[in-house]
Amino acid sequence: MTTAPPGAKSIAEILDEARTRLDRLGPAETDAAVRDGAVLIDIRPAAQRAEHGEIPGALIIERNVLEWRLDPRSDARLPFADRYDLPVIITCQEGYTSSLAAAALQELGLHRATDLAGGFKAWREAGLPTRSV
Repeated sequence: MTTAPPGAKSIAEILDEARTRLDRLGPAETDAAVRDGAVLIDIRPAAQRAEHGEIPGALIIERNVLEWRLDPRSDARLPFADRYDLPVIITCQEGYTSSLAAAALQELGLHRATDLAGGFKAWREAGLPTRSV
C-alpha cells in the first residue's frame, strides 16, 4: 500500500462528508415524498436493474450523466430540471453511490436533493412495489 498524498481523503471520508449534508430518506419516507411530487431517480446501470428490478415510476438516469441532466444551466438538462428547488431523491442499489450523487447535485445548487437510505435493496425489503425489467 502506498502512502496517500497530503490532503487526500478516503472514499469512506468522502461518503461521510456527503451524508452530513443530506437529509436521507427511508423507503416509506421516499414513497410519501414521491406521492407529494418528488422525483425519484434510479442511477443504477442497466445490468443491475435487469438483475434486481426497478421501482415503478422511478426515472432512469445513469450516474455518468446525472449532473448534466439535472443542472438547470446545462444545455443537456431534462425539461423538468429547470429550477433549483426541485425535490430529487436518488437511489442506487444499496445507498452508497446515491449519497455521493445527491451531494454532487447539491453542489450544483439543487438544495433539496437527497437519497434513499439503503437504496433499492431497502425499498424492496420494506415490501414496496418493484417490477422486473
